Amino acid sequence: MKRKKKRPRRKEVVVDVAKLDNIVDKARQEPLNQEECDHLKTCIHTMAARFTSRPRTTEKASELLGDECGAEETSADGGDGSGKGAATEVAAQATAGAEEKKRRPGHGRNGAADYVGAAINDVPHPGLTPKCTCPGCLKGKLYELDPSPRVRVVAMPPIQATVTRLQQLRCNLCGEIFTAPEPEGIGEDKYDTSVAAMVALLKYGTGMPFYRIAKLQKQMGVPLPFGTQCDLVDEAAANLQPVHDELTHMAAQGEVLTYDDTWVRILDEVERPKEQDENRTGLKTTGIISEVEGHKIALYITGPQHAGENTSDLLTHRQEGLPPVVGMSDALACNQLKIPPGADIVLMEANCLTHGRRHFVEVFENFPKQCQYVIEQLGLVYLHDKEAREQGLSREERLSLHQQKSGPVMDGLKTWMEAQFANKLTEPNSGLGKAINYFLKRWKRLTLFLRHPGAPLDSTVVERALKTSILHRKNALFFKTEHGAHMGDLFMSLIRTCEENRVNPFDYINQLLRHVAELTANPAAWLPWNFREQLLREAPD
Repeated sequence: MKRKKKRPRRKEVVVDVAKLDNIVDKARQEPLNQEECDHLKTCIHTMAARFTSRPRTTEKASELLGDECGAEETSADGGDGSGKGAATEVAAQATAGAEEKKRRPGHGRNGAADYVGAAINDVPHPGLTPKCTCPGCLKGKLYELDPSPRVRVVAMPPIQATVTRLQQLRCNLCGEIFTAPEPEGIGEDKYDTSVAAMVALLKYGTGMPFYRIAKLQKQMGVPLPFGTQCDLVDEAAANLQPVHDELTHMAAQGEVLTYDDTWVRILDEVERPKEQDENRTGLKTTGIISEVEGHKIALYITGPQHAGENTSDLLTHRQEGLPPVVGMSDALACNQLKIPPGADIVLMEANCLTHGRRHFVEVFENFPKQCQYVIEQLGLVYLHDKEAREQGLSREERLSLHQQKSGPVMDGLKTWMEAQFANKLTEPNSGLGKAINYFLKRWKRLTLFLRHPGAPLDSTVVERALKTSILHRKNALFFKTEHGAHMGDLFMSLIRTCEENRVNPFDYINQLLRHVAELTANPAAWLPWNFREQLLREAPD
């Protein structure tokens, strides 16, 4: 088991204001010695880091760079008390000049506004109404304020049941039986469509296997056997297939495709392409994130092919005459795209900047100074990209910002890397030399974001999406059949697409299963970002 590296202990700096005053007074009469200069600089930098907002760094960068990535801890001690008071005054002045932090609404980690799925219970005042006379002063008029929310969280089984008992009466002479009428909403089927939606979300969205769901439901007194869950989800997958096909077709028309894969296990024999090498026995789940018309579509494809092959097959459904498509992935050979001969597809391949950075992180202990320089320069590029997101820039405006700010940074980084070999400062076969070679060989693909609008910096978006498949693999361990794997791909694609577009996946799948006939006739009208409008159009007046 790999041991976790201990974080470097941050240096504690004592800010003695009285001592600093003596140093400043001495500087008026004679030059300061080296020790006094160092102490003065350290205190100034410490207080500046303490009271100045600094860009957030990643946890790994903090571990690598230590005190230089985070503010140093300080303490003030004036000896006789005067220094402590002066330090407190400095802190108060800095705090007063800073912008006051906004407190979170409500209490706790999540305020009332975060419970978007909760039932709203508006309680009016029993004896008062707006514009009535104030009972306190008997002069003023009351006006309504924002309600004071109270959040109450209760627990219940994820899947509930209702037993409806209809009273029966029988005549003692003729024997005729009279049964009470069924109440509205009882339904004809035993299992509502919401059951299949919830089971699919629990298994493929949160990684909870069927047998665990069955155990939980049995403990709660609402049994839902393993086999019943399989049948419900299988039937739901067949009904949702038209929407998945529509998402696949749209994904092929995307402006940016980010793709990668992870391993998977299927117990039964899997059919493999005839042209595939017989020595290839592994199975993969490919994740693809496609950006189309401002929306993100997530696709999962499980089988014997790698990410590059699955993405190339997807692009065969791309319409002719579309603008160039950006293909973002890491630099593995299995992720290289192969466009069929004669296809009208302009491909611009990009490589992940984070994967290139990782090589320097791995050799940081052996080459701390050089790796720190590279990591800090790449950090500036990500700060510029964050600035573009916060300002809501368009793709063209983002490109212009990167060309203006990130372009000189990357040019300087390339010059520095080439100088390491030209001036024989780094051995090409060393760990640092291999990390630099990785960058220089793929420089054009790593810097596509400086030439093409919308090109991402890295493949983080698909790495996050693959966690859904990895979570399922860690809990369920395997798919039993190839059909089960395809069923999992369908639900993971729908659930992740909803998450990427901030749509409630349970509500979405449930509504689709309630309108199977309509979505089969027109699946394009039932996508995550427009199904609400379709529901309003079909709602009775």
